[in-house]
Amino acid sequence: MSFTREQVKKAIGDGLLSFPVTDFDDQGRFDADSYHKRLEWFISHDISAVFVAGGTGEFFSLSVDDYREVVRLAVKTVAGKIPVIASAGLSVATGSTFARIAEEEGADGILLMPPYLTECPQDGLVEYARQICDSTSISVIYYNRGNGVMNARSVQRLADACPNLIGLKDGKGDMQALNRIIKSVGERLSYVGGVPTAEIMAEAYLAVGVNTYSSAVFNFVPDMAVTFYKALRAGDADTVRKISREFFLPFVDLRDSKSGYAVSLIKEGTKLIGRPSGGVRAPLEMPDAEESARLAQLIERAKSF
Repeated sequence: MSFTREQVKKAIGDGLLSFPVTDFDDQGRFDADSYHKRLEWFISHDISAVFVAGGTGEFFSLSVDDYREVVRLAVKTVAGKIPVIASAGLSVATGSTFARIAEEEGADGILLMPPYLTECPQDGLVEYARQICDSTSISVIYYNRGNGVMNARSVQRLADACPNLIGLKDGKGDMQALNRIIKSVGERLSYVGGVPTAEIMAEAYLAVGVNTYSSAVFNFVPDMAVTFYKALRAGDADTVRKISREFFLPFVDLRDSKSGYAVSLIKEGTKLIGRPSGGVRAPLEMPDAEESARLAQLIERAKSF
């Protein structure tokens, strides 16, 4: 761990956040050399934190051994330049295991994913998150999505119970509910936009006080991703509108053509720019040739920005 809670909170609250894919070889095994090069490339850009083994990084398909390797290599490669956040979740037991591994390997925090499968009452969600927070001393960002969506009262209870809870990432896109959380909990937490292709909702996030978001497309169009973020924060509505219309809207149309493409298209994009990361693990599927060609056209378009 290189950063204090306050430093991590500040880093995730302002600035572009990057979520690298996890590199696999042609046998589907973790490719450490390729991942190391990817992270070096990532941190050469203007970003404020790197989230490893996240949703874009296929956390849901990593073994415990994979996960430890990913976090260890990320911490070594980033070398204290910016915070390294890993993921945890699935159940209290497995989430606590992942959190402890992240702490042992030197990560600065964890992104706490929703519980696995089952529908959850609010009190149960608070207890799930509290127990995992209590299993580690590093910073925790709760990912409010899927079957793990907390209301404002629950987020407040969790924040009161867990000093190491420093942030909330929104994965639902319900601006009324998110605004209620922000107005209720206030500056106790930092807030991150986290719906798939979060740029498409970046203006709405900014309107309720969420200054940053997770950028998956940074994996293959980093310069455009940074340009978009800086234009957003500078109030350059023309640039935001142009990039949204010419890149993000058609990208979302392509993403929505098949479940799981929020990850699969990102990996295809890394191949198209000459930084391949291997295929996705089941149950995800890679795009076909026609879809890849459409993505290649969007990448060419992004160069003009």
